[in-house]
Amino acid sequence: MNLVWPLTALWAGVFGLLLYLLIGRNKSSSHRSGSFWEGALVGTLHCGAGCTLGDLVAEAFGAMIPLHVFEHKTFDAWIIDYIAAFIFGVAFQYFSIRQTRNLSFGSELLAALKADAASLTSWQLGMYGWMAITLFVLFSPDLPKSSMTFWFMMQIAMLFGLATAYPVNCWLLRAGIKEQM
Repeated sequence: MNLVWPLTALWAGVFGLLLYLLIGRNKSSSHRSGSFWEGALVGTLHCGAGCTLGDLVAEAFGAMIPLHVFEHKTFDAWIIDYIAAFIFGVAFQYFSIRQTRNLSFGSELLAALKADAASLTSWQLGMYGWMAITLFVLFSPDLPKSSMTFWFMMQIAMLFGLATAYPVNCWLLRAGIKEQM
């Protein structure tokens, strides 16, 4: 969780700080959140931290080395974003599982994949939905990634990611696929 709260603050600003003060402060990684809903939110923010870091790294990578697979460059960027977010998300989940369970590397990795795949995918879908509206409707034909407006829209996209991933995380917790953080 030491990385989750600062990464959440990157996109959530004051909202992220408020969440930290309400449910994150004074809780070490060895202490679980009190209620189911808080635990689901923290688990969702954990997933979002992987998405945030993955998206930042992927957007920087895409700016340096453009990928041209689809006709529209946005879809190319989303491929790289998803892959990077998935790698970071599974890594975050792996290290969380590693602290709480005593499993083999393969079992821990499989548990991390199970716990994060649906959560991360739902987060990214929420983000991509908002960014599709932003890029193809609100600011069509182009919104440069170097603009403050693009990154503000990405912050809003993260809120949409949170909204779409939270119910999935609740389901993952209830199904026993993911553990409460």
